[in-house]
Amino acid sequence: MESTFSSPAEAALQREAGAAGVLTPLADLDRVYELERVAGFVRDLECQRVALQFPDQLLGDAGAVAARLEETTGSKMFILGDTAYGSCCVDVLGAEQAGAQALVHFGPACLSPPARPLPVAFVLGQRSVHLELCAKAFEAQNPDPKAPVVLLSEPACAHALEALATLLRPRYLDLLVSSPALPLPVGSCSPEPEPLERFGRRFPLAPGRCLEEYGAFYVGGSEASTDLDLDPDLSRLLLGWAPGQPFFTCCPDTGQTQDEGVRAGRLRARRHYLVERARDARVVGLLAGTLGVARHREALSHLRNLAQAAGKRSYVLALGRPTPPKLANFPEMDVFVLLACPLGALAPQPSGGFFRPVLAPCELEAACNPAWPPSGLAPYLTHYADLLPGSPFHVPLPPPDSELWDTPDVSLITGELRPPPAWKPSNDPGCLALTLRPQLELAESSPAASFLSSRSWQGLQPRLGQTPATGAVSGRRGIAIAYEDEGGS
Repeated sequence: MESTFSSPAEAALQREAGAAGVLTPLADLDRVYELERVAGFVRDLECQRVALQFPDQLLGDAGAVAARLEETTGSKMFILGDTAYGSCCVDVLGAEQAGAQALVHFGPACLSPPARPLPVAFVLGQRSVHLELCAKAFEAQNPDPKAPVVLLSEPACAHALEALATLLRPRYLDLLVSSPALPLPVGSCSPEPEPLERFGRRFPLAPGRCLEEYGAFYVGGSEASTDLDLDPDLSRLLLGWAPGQPFFTCCPDTGQTQDEGVRAGRLRARRHYLVERARDARVVGLLAGTLGVARHREALSHLRNLAQAAGKRSYVLALGRPTPPKLANFPEMDVFVLLACPLGALAPQPSGGFFRPVLAPCELEAACNPAWPPSGLAPYLTHYADLLPGSPFHVPLPPPDSELWDTPDVSLITGELRPPPAWKPSNDPGCLALTLRPQLELAESSPAASFLSSRSWQGLQPRLGQTPATGAVSGRRGIAIAYEDEGGS
């Protein structure tokens, strides 16, 4: 019975951690991890303690990289391998706990500004790119030499874009090369004119040009990628790129290309469905998905104000990395909104799936702000900072007496007419949501409280003074699947 429906009790204690990825040969360590550049970064800052942050798939090389850097720089290295949220974000909190004066981030990065000032160097990796095959693939998909096209890539292929552009520029007249939006060195001046920063990249647009005029040619990924395991960096590009412009991806190893128009349409349709679910929701769970990205507190306050203005209840949940078992403990939530970096908000969901939809902040903005442009006209913003005041995309909430709040709205999921939100200013006594019980006790009435009252089991009851006092006794030993007094059956 036990082996059929569950794992043996000993398996939980004997289970070993999974492999940390394929080890890099020692001869290639300097090239893959750019150790010479990292050592120069440490020497220039004269740091004595440096934190090295690795994602899970690169932890196998962490010890060798740290030992090599300690030997060449004389500084103490600390390995950060267990981030509380996404490994793409700079773990400023972990670096501070180690007393580090600087941090080196290895692997894919969202390049979001950290919440606290700390010198950071990024090592994105250098994946091999077959330039001739990629150039032929570009020419096959872009026969018009005057068509404006942007060269994009996954972070590990960014080093090869300029070389690819050199092969294509003799024929193509309007070719734009993007580059990762890495932080500028301390003391350096910004280039003039200042390039456009979007999607974690810099675009050196000419005066009078806009990014919506360009098609895209993306170098990265693999031929076997599907919608379920789509890289979050590619997902934010497909969602945020102009729908009317072509978007092609190219495998850097084989030169095989794919038109991403259909996949981008499916991603947008999924996001439109999530907006409708957010509009139907009464209770919203705000998941704190980062503590190290700048302006996360301001963004959390903004999302709470959005939910309150739309007549919804919101609860802030700090659970670390969201998983289906964690979120299943909050069945009273209708939807969850993950406040994370752009890559964390679009990361692929576990195979088991969540029992409630997990939204990005932009989708809650579209659902709760009636002044937000309609679908098809509004840009899809992947970073919550774009929703805040000071951003060119910020749309303030209309005043309470605006007609936008009274616009009839029909749910595309249930087919029912949604009631207009009951906007109540914060100084209105009626917004305190306190009701008088028959027993003359005050209690807060909310959807979560009413849901809890309908449960058959509502938690442990204190029953103060109603049970006799007894001495402490020895309890059961073992784990829940097999206590020691239950035997082997």
